[in-house]
Amino acid sequence: MHINEINFDRNHIWHPYTSITQPLKTYPVVSAKKCNLKLSNGKLLVDGMSSWWTVIHGYNHPKINHAIIKQLKKMSHVMFGGITHIPAIKLCKKIMNFVPKTLESIFLSDSGSVSVEVALKMALHYWNSKNKKKNMFLSLSGGYHGDTFGAVSICDPQFSMHHIYQGYMPKQKFMNVFHRDFGDSWKEGDDKNLIKLIEKNHKNLAAVIVEPIVQGIGGMRFYHVQYLVTLKKLCDFYKILLIIDEIATGFGRTGKLFACNYADIVPDILCIGKALTGGSITLAATLTTQKVSSTICSGKYSSFMHGPTFMANPLSCAAAYANLKLLENNNWKNQVKFISHYMLKFLLKLKFHPYVFNIRVLGAIGVVETKFLINLEKIQKCFVSNGVWIRPFKNLIYLIPPYIISKNEIKKLVNAILHALNDEKNFIIPTN
Repeated sequence: MHINEINFDRNHIWHPYTSITQPLKTYPVVSAKKCNLKLSNGKLLVDGMSSWWTVIHGYNHPKINHAIIKQLKKMSHVMFGGITHIPAIKLCKKIMNFVPKTLESIFLSDSGSVSVEVALKMALHYWNSKNKKKNMFLSLSGGYHGDTFGAVSICDPQFSMHHIYQGYMPKQKFMNVFHRDFGDSWKEGDDKNLIKLIEKNHKNLAAVIVEPIVQGIGGMRFYHVQYLVTLKKLCDFYKILLIIDEIATGFGRTGKLFACNYADIVPDILCIGKALTGGSITLAATLTTQKVSSTICSGKYSSFMHGPTFMANPLSCAAAYANLKLLENNNWKNQVKFISHYMLKFLLKLKFHPYVFNIRVLGAIGVVETKFLINLEKIQKCFVSNGVWIRPFKNLIYLIPPYIISKNEIKKLVNAILHALNDEKNFIIPTN
């Protein structure tokens, strides 16, 4: 890539979660295959991020590519208002094979954030149709549900990256962080604050929304299954809708097809995205029950007023269908168990490093929590020089690799983390 192109990018293209006046260094990628990104200088990087949870079968998978090319020859896009098409129908049938039978109404959208917006609107519209003024949402402190306006309102109001916008949007209710970790022994009373909070606010709550088991940007924490069990019981008892955000965790990442399967619960509304197309083209979906969808459509305002321009894009639907067929046919459970085994084996060797606070692994998610904040630009340079792509944040170095990753590639990722830990310049260490 020519230096002029790099300079243009630096001066004019705003990258995610960064400043355009003081941008972080970007690395020019020219191609990607399986678990590798190829830089413009020819260097190969083992990708530990699956392009933010999406590329579960690896880059450039021939079957997903073939599905896209085949569909491209027919039509790349057509509006979904008043029109339908086979790629959307086939995909929705396939999705229904993966989810509980009660989730039978599917709304397709173009990103995870939008699928959350749709879920929130569904909940509000549901109660409007029942002539009940339930207009607040309950979310988990440290939660993350997207970057659009409604989604931001249910993200952590104090400590999230969106806190500066909190004065401009509806105020929601927030549960305290769930302190009992996944796999720990549950103690009676661990959920007492949660019970009291819902008991106090249930009359105004349209829905509760949570990331199941895994809190992503809120600290890559894995919380106890019993919290989900309690939430479901409380929502059923007080007649509150339960929205489960499986955008990051869905399609096997945690070791279960969906993370809420650990609690053996079925939500009223389910959000999916990210891995839905195998990381090829953007697509998401919001699923709900016949009870919710029919109630929405039986009220005074019987039409659900949402319709993204690129809703049910045929290329995205074709890619997602091919991706889900791969997931169906591949032994993803063994793939995730393999990743989990070797990530834990290699990461535990870092446990007693002086800069490491905690090591945790769940399914194909590995986390190194450090004692100090990370200098992102410096540690990124260190990772690239060691032939890997890892994108940490705050004090968290995490791995979410493609399911096809090899033992040696996992080892290379962990060795690069060790190399980064051994250089204090990669961290912001207090001087006093």
